[in-house]
Amino acid sequence: MRNKVTKAIFPVAGLGTRFLPATKSVPKEIMTLVDRPLVQYAIDEARAAGIKEFIFVTSRGKSALEDYFDEAPQLEQTLRKAGKTELLEILKSTNMDSGEIAYMRQHKALGLGHAVWCARRLVGNEPFAVMLPDDVIAAEKPCLQQMVEAYAETGGNMVAAMEVPSDKTNAYGILDIGEDMGAMVSVKGMVEKPKTGEAPSNLAVIGRYILHPNVLRNLNRIKAGAGGEIQLTDAIAAEIGTEKGVYGYRFRGQRFDCGSKAGFLQATVAFGLARDDLRDDLETYLHELLAARKAAE
Repeated sequence: MRNKVTKAIFPVAGLGTRFLPATKSVPKEIMTLVDRPLVQYAIDEARAAGIKEFIFVTSRGKSALEDYFDEAPQLEQTLRKAGKTELLEILKSTNMDSGEIAYMRQHKALGLGHAVWCARRLVGNEPFAVMLPDDVIAAEKPCLQQMVEAYAETGGNMVAAMEVPSDKTNAYGILDIGEDMGAMVSVKGMVEKPKTGEAPSNLAVIGRYILHPNVLRNLNRIKAGAGGEIQLTDAIAAEIGTEKGVYGYRFRGQRFDCGSKAGFLQATVAFGLARDDLRDDLETYLHELLAARKAAE
């Protein structure tokens, strides 16, 4: 019987320089998308997929992220006294039990592969997920849950994938497809940020992975690749052609790149319009804004 995926690594050591000056004092991962921090969307998605152990790879200056998942007795007491039970329940849903969450420091910014490698002792010899909170995915069934269900059939290593425009392939890890089976593809090669015109396909890897522990062993041997960093893509690619193999999974949903300002704004509008309590006011404002812009042209 295939081992269940119950552990997830969240690499959150980045400095978030694209969001300066906000990230001078606030970790990017707790910047709010509507009324929830980015990282909360990732945690909720992981829980829906059956994840029980949450491993955060952090760096200096991320203490606010750790505090976010801790209990806030004074705030809870204030809400309880005020009879604000609904807000109290929302607050409690952000708490993480002792032993459920762990923090590892990445002392040097050596890339995503190195960040994942930092958590190797907590993962052990089990399959594990990797989730990048910058990638927020709106989906009827959460993306990682879709992948876990597909993984139960295939095992091995699985990366979330989506079609991107040909002129954008140089910004992603791109899959060289072996067999295309619809939602699932077998992978015969992976290229990290290929030069324009040299990509083997337009199927890009985005920030959700289910990996066999062999990938951690591969990271022990890998030297710095693209950009002088240790690339997770290289460690996964080393599993191509092995018994475990590598698969790409075309998830159902819309991905927002919240690591960019434009993507963050797009996600804010999309998630706001999806909320019953915000939709009418936001739609009215957007229509008025567009009408005013057209009138001014």
